[in-house]
Amino acid sequence: MSTDTLSPVLQADPAADELRRRGLRRMRLVASSLLVVAAVVYALTLGEDGAWGFVNAAAEASMVGAIADWFAVTALFRHPLGLPIPHTALIPRRKDELGRGLQDFVGENFLAEQVVREQVLGAHLSQRVGVWLSDPAHVRRVVDEAADLAAIGLTKVRDDQVADVVAGAVLPRFREEPVAPLAGSLLAEVVRDDVHHGLVDLVLGELHRWLEQNPDTFSEVLGARAPWWAPQSLNEAVTGRLHGEAMRWVADIRDDPRHQAREALDSMLSQLAHDLQFDPATQERAERLKERVLDHPQVLATAVSLWQAFRRALLSSLRDPEGELRRRVSREVSAFADRLVADADLRERLDRTAADAVVFAVSRYGAELTAVISRTIQRWDGKEAASRIELHVGRDLQFIRINGTVVGGLVGLLIHTVAVLAG
Repeated sequence: MSTDTLSPVLQADPAADELRRRGLRRMRLVASSLLVVAAVVYALTLGEDGAWGFVNAAAEASMVGAIADWFAVTALFRHPLGLPIPHTALIPRRKDELGRGLQDFVGENFLAEQVVREQVLGAHLSQRVGVWLSDPAHVRRVVDEAADLAAIGLTKVRDDQVADVVAGAVLPRFREEPVAPLAGSLLAEVVRDDVHHGLVDLVLGELHRWLEQNPDTFSEVLGARAPWWAPQSLNEAVTGRLHGEAMRWVADIRDDPRHQAREALDSMLSQLAHDLQFDPATQERAERLKERVLDHPQVLATAVSLWQAFRRALLSSLRDPEGELRRRVSREVSAFADRLVADADLRERLDRTAADAVVFAVSRYGAELTAVISRTIQRWDGKEAASRIELHVGRDLQFIRINGTVVGGLVGLLIHTVAVLAG
């Protein structure tokens, strides 16, 4: 099978594989050497009596144990001596069944709800996070990484993508949604809470300041509309009088919270809010105005321009290591860390939430996660998979051969001793 179709598990580090291969060869040599030693001792003591008879019996049993365990270990990965003996080469022949069994074992014993919940709660994640974030260097690292990721994400969003979203999702949604009732409700809340009074005060203050600082401009605007036949002196007197009256009128409205003009504005806005919510004619006019605005090509261009301005401002703040945005986020993260360390109830709630989230993810996607095991093993070539698995665990399996040799010898010695005593 080509390396393109092998699972990543089979594409290991050559250097690490070489170390494993040397360890496997060394342990094989040790196990085989013990078998050879047992065979030599058996041959040299064959037919001997007395103490050598005990040695011969032990050597014979050691050979049997060593050969039996060699057969068992070898049968996992290949046919012993290349003979197609039944129930050998288990991994190459039954890797798919082994994969499904391993999948079921992991799902039942590692991804069970109670196991997952206990592990997450026992990890005390919120406390660890709070202690870790108590270090200013760690806070700075978190903020820097988050800022870098956010900046990268912003740069990946193209203007044409924003335009497509606005044209394909935002504007159609605005067309479908009646704007008049919503606007009327918002306007009614604004008037009821006197929110607009601050804006009126600001407009009046700026208007009075402009009139005070630009009398010539005011006179020029009015003078341009005066009759051509009127004397210049008369025009100047009239515009000067109008300028003074306008300043006094604006000042009166600005300084008097109960001014008639303010009350008239409040009444007009209240009536407009009511009509937008309940008057069909006003609602129809509002919807026609909305359609005209949305049909204007400048709306899309304005939306993209607003996005560009927002992105430039946000990127500038994100890329400034000493900027106010990063300092503010750092303060908030540090404050959150302090709360985590000091507030046991908060930690308990967060840990329970984390456990619930992990349990939900496992219950929803656990089957797909464990299925990766069986699907991956199914893609493996049988012989290559057996070779790779043996490379990883074969060194430890050689201890089975070694133990079989030693234990077999001891058992053989015991049996011979019993036979001698019984005889």
